[in-house]
This record gives sequence, structure tokens and C-alpha cells, in this order.
Amino acid sequence: DRHDRPLHLIVVSNDLGDYAHLHPQLTDGTWSVELPSLEPGGYRVIADTVPSEGPDLVLTVDLVVPGMATGRPLPDPAGTTVVDDLSVTLDLTPTTAGLTAALSVRRDGAVVEPDPYLGARGHLVAIDATDLGYLHVHPTDGDGPVSFGIAEPAPGRYRLFFDFSVDGQVHTAAFTVDFAAEPAPAADHGHTDGEGHS
Repeated sequence: DRHDRPLHLIVVSNDLGDYAHLHPQLTDGTWSVELPSLEPGGYRVIADTVPSEGPDLVLTVDLVVPGMATGRPLPDPAGTTVVDDLSVTLDLTPTTAGLTAALSVRRDGAVVEPDPYLGARGHLVAIDATDLGYLHVHPTDGDGPVSFGIAEPAPGRYRLFFDFSVDGQVHTAAFTVDFAAEPAPAADHGHTDGEGHS
């Protein structure tokens, strides 16, 4: 099982405005789950599981809900978002293996410790805004903010969805982030100090 569930199903709209994290049940050899009400438009459905004695397995399928799709612009990047009465702050720190995403939850300025959810203090999903690619994100142990390792993401814009539980209720905080390319080393043009350009 991954995070206390044998199968995670992520449903996200193509404009990354709608998101659902579901847990299908296995009955008579078929996984099934009831989808939430979906607005007209395109969606990416991502199944994330670890088969017995096998490697991680991620399967995707696209679906279209008929009707007039509105399409919303992606919110601008921001380090803090508010969900219900909770303020959630995201801090991204470069590491040798990629990035660490640290999330802090506060209510009225006071830090709130999330309840255990899916075997951890939270669950993070990262989706590439360009091609709806799904990034593997792994929780890291420790006290303080809820932290996750993001292995070597390609530069670009992403949408991060942080699922967490407070007072027995699951919340989702969403962030738009830009992952930058590694800064290029300073170019050495072979000039010595004081040598001019012609």
C-alpha cells in the first residue's frame, strides 16, 4: 500500500482549477469509485499504486465532460493560500536531489499540527501545468512543517495540491509555483583581469 491505500486516483481539470483525490475500492476484480460532480471540460485522471513486489505504477487517462467549458486562468504564484479558516504557507528549498517543499498550517496566526492522514501528516500532488505530467513527491520525516521531496523537476510552472486533515476534516491547499532551471555557472571567456575587448 502507498500511504495507507492500495490505489490513489487523482482527477484534475486541464486548467488545474478542479482537483479531487479519491480512493477506489476493489470489488470482484474491478476498482471503482464515485466521481464528484465535474464541470464541463477536459480532465486528466491519474491512478497511482505500487503493485505487489513491483515498482511504482502510474497510469493516466484523459476524459471529457460534455458541455460548454469555461477554462480559467491559472492563479499567479503565491507562497500562502487560505482554505476555510486555515492559512497554508509553502516554502521551496533547492536540494542536491531536487527540491524540498515545506508546508505550514496556521489558524489565526497560531501553528496547527495536521492530523494523521493517509499514514502521514499530509499528501502532496504536483502537476506540470504545461502537459499535466504527474510528479512523484515523497514525504520526508521530521518535526515542524510538513515536508516533501520533489526529485529533479523540469523547469516550468506547476500546480501543487496539499491534502491535509485538521479536526477530522480533509482540506486541500493549492499553489501555483515556478520551478526555475539551475543557474548556469559563470561563463569564463578566457580574459585575464584588465584585458579589454576589441
